[in-house]
Amino acid sequence: MPDWHPATVSDTSPAADGLTDLVLDIQGTPLVGTHAHPGQYVRLRLTGQEEGIFAIASPPDPRGTRWEFLLKDGSPLPDALIRLRPGARVDVTPPEGKGFPLERARGHDLLLFATGSGISAIRSVIRSIHRERGAYGRVTLYFGARTPSAFAYSDELHEWEAGGVRVVRTVSQPGASGWQGLTGYVQAHLGEEPPRDVVAFLCGQTEMVQGVKATLQARGVPKSAIYLNY
Repeated sequence: MPDWHPATVSDTSPAADGLTDLVLDIQGTPLVGTHAHPGQYVRLRLTGQEEGIFAIASPPDPRGTRWEFLLKDGSPLPDALIRLRPGARVDVTPPEGKGFPLERARGHDLLLFATGSGISAIRSVIRSIHRERGAYGRVTLYFGARTPSAFAYSDELHEWEAGGVRVVRTVSQPGASGWQGLTGYVQAHLGEEPPRDVVAFLCGQTEMVQGVKATLQARGVPKSAIYLNY
């Protein structure tokens, strides 16, 4: 049985079309210091709702008392969480999953792939990398969304780039939005140069993960250098 602890809602705010930021305060609980690896996830539950699994979007912090999440609307639990006011209680488990092995990426170029709400786990990676940017080679984020207004953390992208992370955004369904950037799937924008001495972290829809893995392996990246967060 999961080990549940009470957390308190600090804030909710719109993140993008169909996405909402949720911040939980875990101060005074045994959860403080348990988030060890970016990409780990927890279970959240509310009375009368089925529990759900959500990646922690903030980086690990041994003394941190706030965990951030990205909620995708359209399902009962996320919709209920989005409606909560500051001070409301949410039950939370300790982090699960192995997360992303940052130690494997040290000294190598790092390719990050995320689509939709999968950017939450990758954001935790990026925030962690910024604390010790010199330990890694070139870092590139390939970030895909259905529409231009569906990119979460768009207000942070300039910070990520200023911190040494190249950001490549692509839209799969631009429609009549006037989007002038890249279109199509993330794996279509790897460029012509074969990836060498790289490690890749992936989080997003199954189709994206399978497509990226196949593309990377076809271009010589070994399977052992491609990681998911679970």
